Amino acid sequence: MNAALADFVAHELATPVSVPIATMAKQLAAELGGRAVLFYGSALRTGDMDGVLDFYVLTDRARGSLWRRLGMRWLWPDVSFHEMGIDGMIVRAKVATMPLATFEQATRGSFIDTTIWTRFVQPAALIWCADAATQQRVSQAIGDAAITAARFAAVLGPRQARARDYWLALFRETYRAEMRVEAPGREQQILVYDPARYDALLPIAWQAGGVPHGREGALLAPMLSFAAIRALTQAWMVRVQAGKALNIARLIKATFTFDGAARYGLWKVQRHTGISVALTPWREAHPVLAAPAVLWRVMRARAS
Repeated sequence: MNAALADFVAHELATPVSVPIATMAKQLAAELGGRAVLFYGSALRTGDMDGVLDFYVLTDRARGSLWRRLGMRWLWPDVSFHEMGIDGMIVRAKVATMPLATFEQATRGSFIDTTIWTRFVQPAALIWCADAATQQRVSQAIGDAAITAARFAAVLGPRQARARDYWLALFRETYRAEMRVEAPGREQQILVYDPARYDALLPIAWQAGGVPHGREGALLAPMLSFAAIRALTQAWMVRVQAGKALNIARLIKATFTFDGAARYGLWKVQRHTGISVALTPWREAHPVLAAPAVLWRVMRARAS
């Protein structure tokens, strides 16, 4: 990572957050054994505390049962839902947890997975960290995510275009590879909040990643060798072929390992329908089995 990208990453990771968000990050780190906590998503832009906040907790190692630790080797991250009372308000969060070493490999594009570097080429704030060495590792990983994303954007985007056109092509293709159910034009919404950020980031990431390019006004053009284009294209095709199966496997894993799934689901039901369903011990212990009865209760309540 060169100096320009390092400065870009450092500035963004230092984005200030509210006291409740910072407090929750510290509590999540203590509860989940975190070395660092990243905050991202729409609330980072808006400061809105009304919905569910999005955190990534990076740990020293995988936690939990042997089955869960083995699953973490291929089907990371673990996902959990948390509710905390902070300053007289209930703060809710959906939290992804994974080992820092795995996160570093994922941002470098060492795996066929696309989700981590695609997520963290977008804005994020590092709001809690155990020490300076960990902070340096996380910063490097975020820079690597930008480099990995920019390299693939160079072969997935047009031959010459504005920076945002390369990002749009990248996000559109990653949605397809990941089998994500997104409305048409969802990739436009990523850029709309701060298009200037993405315009500035692409040439910086290309330079840091060794992607030669030319510029004519606002238009950029990557100048990769044939060998580089072939290598990146082949690497992308592997991710396209494996991406859907990988994400289906992750969804199946999440069905059985999403800590707090019942609380999260019932909160979503109440938020979107106005119908309150009690959280019983059985529903909390067996969210998948409880789901049909909850759905039937909601449908009856709405019909009446």
